Amino acid sequence: MNKSLARLDLNLLITLQLLLQELSVSKAAKKLNVTPSTVSKSLSKLREWFDDPLFVKTPHGFSPTSLAISMEQELADWLQLSSQLLAKRGDEIPNGIRFNLAMESPLLLTMFNQLSQQIYHKYPDAKVKVHNWDYDSIEAIIRGEVDIGFTGRESHPRSKESIELLPYFINYEVLFTDLPVVYLHKSHPALQEEWNISTFVKYPQINITWEKCDTWALDEVLIEMGLKRNIELTMATFEQSLFMTAQPGHEMITTAPQYCQHYCQKVHPDLVCLPIPVDSALQAKLMIPFTLIWHKRNNQNPKISWLRNAIKSLYSDLNNRQ
Repeated sequence: MNKSLARLDLNLLITLQLLLQELSVSKAAKKLNVTPSTVSKSLSKLREWFDDPLFVKTPHGFSPTSLAISMEQELADWLQLSSQLLAKRGDEIPNGIRFNLAMESPLLLTMFNQLSQQIYHKYPDAKVKVHNWDYDSIEAIIRGEVDIGFTGRESHPRSKESIELLPYFINYEVLFTDLPVVYLHKSHPALQEEWNISTFVKYPQINITWEKCDTWALDEVLIEMGLKRNIELTMATFEQSLFMTAQPGHEMITTAPQYCQHYCQKVHPDLVCLPIPVDSALQAKLMIPFTLIWHKRNNQNPKISWLRNAIKSLYSDLNNRQ
């Protein structure tokens, strides 16, 4: 029998979306600021409406049924569309509009002050939340938790982080490309030697974990040359690796995007920058396209379109200004 949507409390769909996200009644209740009993009652109503258990207990925890899984993307789309509809108030600038961004740091630190000023000038009562770009950011964009991401991808043909491997329902626009470079302390002994690939691999290196991976295109290029880096220290972010490289009394070096020179001039003036000593053909495999990333459902969203244009106006010529 067909059921009328008018008979369904649409708040139940918000509960269902959170249960799919958290896979826990207690965690969903905490996010909704209600008791677990309230969430359990909502789940009972949802089960009755859909004539399906929706979630079952397994030895591995709270698991969604096939029907629940099949509704996950539609729920995310519906909630995103609902937010867009509620934000429309004629020609008024909506009050309390929210922006959720995921941005690579320290790219975020170099220019976000100007971007935030533009946001608050356009939307005086805006609420802005910024996440560091990480392994889960694509999924957050898909779920509608992040409006737009801005980060580097990779150009190496075997990279798992290339633009071509983004899901078909994700849109992107490359704003500029960056060639990673080597950073080392101004007193580093390598500065007294010929700068070539032998010198580069001779010294211990500080690496970062990028999207849960400890290697990147540089390591693939070195393998092609029959070489490898001597990684003595692995850290979580470029800021951490640059901070450690800037400390005197050790011989470690690190690699990071070239745009970090602007950041280092302000924070780590004792760091010196050198090119990665490989030929131009191999350098092309190291190029990083810095990319705006958003979901296709937001193509015509006025808020997201404005945000994309604001970021483009600030960052499109960043590489030329460093």
